[in-house]
Amino acid sequence: MFGALAERYSSKWINVFQPSEHVLLVELARPPANAFCKEFWLAYQGLFNTLANDRHDIRALVVSSAFPKYFCAGLDLEEASDLGSTADLDSARASFAKRDMILAFQAALGSVEKASFPVIAAIHGHCIGIGVDMLGPCDVRYAASDAKFSIKEIDVGLAPGIGTLAFLPNMTGNHSLLRELAYTSRIFSAAEAEKFGLVSKVVEGGRGEVVKEALILARLIASKSPVAIFGSKTLLTHSRDNPTTDTLAHTALWNSSALHTNVRHNF
Repeated sequence: MFGALAERYSSKWINVFQPSEHVLLVELARPPANAFCKEFWLAYQGLFNTLANDRHDIRALVVSSAFPKYFCAGLDLEEASDLGSTADLDSARASFAKRDMILAFQAALGSVEKASFPVIAAIHGHCIGIGVDMLGPCDVRYAASDAKFSIKEIDVGLAPGIGTLAFLPNMTGNHSLLRELAYTSRIFSAAEAEKFGLVSKVVEGGRGEVVKEALILARLIASKSPVAIFGSKTLLTHSRDNPTTDTLAHTALWNSSALHTNVRHNF
């Protein structure tokens, strides 16, 4: 049963495994280093959209990489030079087309946040540019001690536009360090990522070790009520984007609905 479900969700550059009941492991697998092209990001979005629409009881998901030295190398710059070609458009319409392309990419990576279950990033090796953008919508982020990060977009003349500047200010506790990293694109370690709140745990070792720890967490989450977990995820996201008073009211409404069922049966 586990194998059939995993095979259903796997695609050209995304490997999906079901290591235990209610838990999926997703491996990014675009050779040689998981650089994102349009087809890759649409496949990533398609996976989470499919999971959202299916009735399978997935309660936690771990995202990692098939390549030990790379979690994600960023944007495929060779493809990006031709992406969204606007040579036949005037400057205004060309700008609109580029904006729509960026919004589509944001929506693809943001599809993770709309999942009804927690998504845990297990980061190892190099996590560059869009690799960092990917982390914002994830619920929990663990890093192997060999992980190296860089907010790289500044080196190609762009502000990080796919998620880093929107998510990280709300996730991290040191805005001075965040700005330093965004302005310089310097490489920083897993220990430094933990220090300023990008990751919650550093696991000694590499890919195997961090995936193992992430799966332990995923199984623990999967053992809880999926109704309560979905509610908690929804309300935490709501609290990030809304005033406290609004979130309290939203929580009261949410739980008044949940209490109509036998809580013990919400598993």
